[in-house]
Parts: sequence; structure tokens; C-alpha cells
Amino acid sequence: MTKQHLTIIDHPLVQHKLTIMRKKDVSTAGFRRLLREISLLLAYEVTRELELTTTTIETPICEMQAPTLEGKKLALISILRAGNGLLDGILEMIPSARVGFVGLYRDPETLQPVEYYCKVPNALDARMTIVVDPMLATGNSSVAAIDKLKEHGAKNLRFLCLLAAPEGVERMREAHPDVPVFTAALDERLNDHGYIVPGLGDAGDRMFGTK
Repeated sequence: MTKQHLTIIDHPLVQHKLTIMRKKDVSTAGFRRLLREISLLLAYEVTRELELTTTTIETPICEMQAPTLEGKKLALISILRAGNGLLDGILEMIPSARVGFVGLYRDPETLQPVEYYCKVPNALDARMTIVVDPMLATGNSSVAAIDKLKEHGAKNLRFLCLLAAPEGVERMREAHPDVPVFTAALDERLNDHGYIVPGLGDAGDRMFGTK
């Protein structure tokens, strides 16, 4: 069965928290808290297809066959730096996950990604690998990160973001049609500077208070 390429997570709590995050007067602390809260909700949807097996346990009443996650621990890969905001929340939900980082920055002239760091878990070929970055704008950084992860053996990949632009979704679809994209909202477009419209500004700057 072909996987759906784009999933918009339209849970009411997700949409409500996202609306608050979009407001330009939300404080750095408030933005960071909301991003952590919303990442917990997004984690439910992106991990829906984790495989289960059963194990024998003892309840206070009797022995039973109970469901448990199967296979190696999943891998969470943060695209630095803004990806860490989503990563922290998901780790609260899945503390046993293995964690990796891909450091990319966007050249302001070409809008192309430049890699400066990469450290990922081993055995990616045997793990569900979830790549996190709040914004899927041009899609160039996301595509570059997934290119790198595939070089490291990742096969079962998901991309999770807070906001996506149609241009970024299409770029991902062209480059990695086998990687489903999960987002809380598909916005209108990109502006001339590569920012999502209406968007919420630069997620990294708003999360870390650097601008």
C-alpha cells in the first residue's frame, strides 16, 4: 500500500496552540513551552505505525500477553538548531529513542543548505527514523538532511514539522516520495526571502530569543 505523502494533523489542541504560537507578541518562554506541548501531540500521529509485538507480564491479578514495541528503538533526528524544540517534547513521550543531529544552515543568498555537523545513531536501517524541524519552507535543508540519513542507511523515514509551505512539500515529494511528511498546517506560500506566509517567523530565533 502506498503511504500518504502529506498528513496534516488537525487535532483541535494542535490547531489552538499553533494559533497562539503564530502571534508575534508571544514571549520566548511562551513560544518554547508551546512548541514542547505541541510536539507531544504531534508525536502521537507520527508514531502511529510503530510495530507491536507481545510479551508476557504479571498484573496484580494474573499473567497476560501484553502489547509492546517491536524491534530496535526508534531514532529521532533533529535538524539543528530549531529542530531541538520538537525533539525535546517528543523525547518526553519516547525517552528511550536514540537521538541524532544534522547541522545545516541556509545560505541567505542562494537559500541552499550548507552542512556543518552530522552525528546519528547506528543501525538506522533497522529503526523507524523521524526527522524533526519546525519549518518545511523551501525544502532544501530537509531534502539535504534526508539525503544524508539515507547515506547512513535509513530506510523507514518520517519528516515531522510544525508548518509547511506548498513549495517545500513539493520539493520533498520530488526528492523523497518514500518519506511521509507530517505537519500541523500547510500555509499559503513562501515570500521572496524564503519565509513561510503567514507562518510564524523564524522558529529558531523565536525559540532561543536570538532576534
